[in-house]
Amino acid sequence: MTEQDYKGKKVAFYTLGCKLNFAESSSMAHRFEELGFDRVEYKDEADVYVINTCTVTAESDKKSRNLIRSAMKRNPNAVMMVTGCYAQLKSEDIAHLEGVDYVLGSGEKMNITSYINNLQKNETPIIRITDHRKIKQFFNSYSYGDRTRTFLKVQDGCNYFCTFCTIPMARGLSRNDSIVNIVAEAESIVGRGIKEIILTGVNIGDFGRSTGETFFDLLKALDQVQGIERIRISSVEPNLLKDEIIEYVANSKHIVPHFHIPLQAGSDEVLVLMKRKYKVELFANRIRTIKTLMPDAFIGVDVIAGTNGETDELFRESYDFLLGLDFSQLHVFPYSERAGTFALKIPHVVPVNERKERVQRYLDLSERKHRMFYESQLGTIRPVLFEHQKKGNRMFGWTDNYVRVETGWDEQYVNQLVAFRLEKVNTRGHVEGRLMV
Repeated sequence: MTEQDYKGKKVAFYTLGCKLNFAESSSMAHRFEELGFDRVEYKDEADVYVINTCTVTAESDKKSRNLIRSAMKRNPNAVMMVTGCYAQLKSEDIAHLEGVDYVLGSGEKMNITSYINNLQKNETPIIRITDHRKIKQFFNSYSYGDRTRTFLKVQDGCNYFCTFCTIPMARGLSRNDSIVNIVAEAESIVGRGIKEIILTGVNIGDFGRSTGETFFDLLKALDQVQGIERIRISSVEPNLLKDEIIEYVANSKHIVPHFHIPLQAGSDEVLVLMKRKYKVELFANRIRTIKTLMPDAFIGVDVIAGTNGETDELFRESYDFLLGLDFSQLHVFPYSERAGTFALKIPHVVPVNERKERVQRYLDLSERKHRMFYESQLGTIRPVLFEHQKKGNRMFGWTDNYVRVETGWDEQYVNQLVAFRLEKVNTRGHVEGRLMV
């Protein structure tokens, strides 16, 4: 079958996990489209199904397996391609699932279209996995489809080897493209009319290991790209979020006051068990610096509940630390056992029901902090980037400091930055107000 013969054929993607996966799925989908494929919804019948998997939790593994089965029920003759972190770590398990044709690891995912094989199913699944220590290539990608915002991949892999985490084994060691090439990608994004770029990766603060550059260098270069209205930084390790970066963001016209900082535990003893590279005092200092320079900054924090070794006393210590911290929202994860991690050797296993209880306590705290942050913004005027999404006669958008707003639909403001007065939090948890035009 020639490339032209793929015209009218259908490909469907399902992406699990992080924003980095979504950026990579968009780039993979674009490669299929270049061959003539039409992209359809995963719930539809397709000629090729691609699942870009995550393996942060056992639940994500289970969901991947269910997605494979559901697609094969829709079209048993479809080519089933499974890639991503779960594919990298558990390729044999996936290959034993009925209907799977290809299992492609992290080093092979961006060459996915070379495996189409005239849309023929394989009698035996083909597995292509590169050892994580040998994954050296960096694949550029950014998300397509949203004409307002895009996720731009600037870094991949991780050198940290935290005891609870499989990401270094799933994605390889830290690597990146050059600043020159990333700036060129950003300029291409601007040419599509996209107003906001979200920088994403596995450990973006570690940017520069491949090129001798730094994340700070990257921020300064992107800040000079003509046409970028907003640059939003995704998760940065607290030890890598240097004061010079915070100070630069505070004075930047384009990098917005929004930080996402993984804490994982508010107890030094648990942080040592996790092999994290900081103590709670450093984390607290980062928050204080941000809030001193940018009092209205949004700060999201990652935390894990019930990791091995987290006694009741250590959980209370972590909870109390977060209670006194000036953050805006928690992203809470229950600890999930991952094969091959050192955390499995740590004594004191927290029962699953207790992990769930701790998760709920964190979520309740997050809801209160989030509401407090939104209420602190009432009466202020912030720039809002309105999206194409429309529900009923309502339009939605985000302020620079990550407040979700809604107002009456007016198409002329879609993909525009508009001054907006924040007036009240509605029953949906969004902030309503009025356009200052």
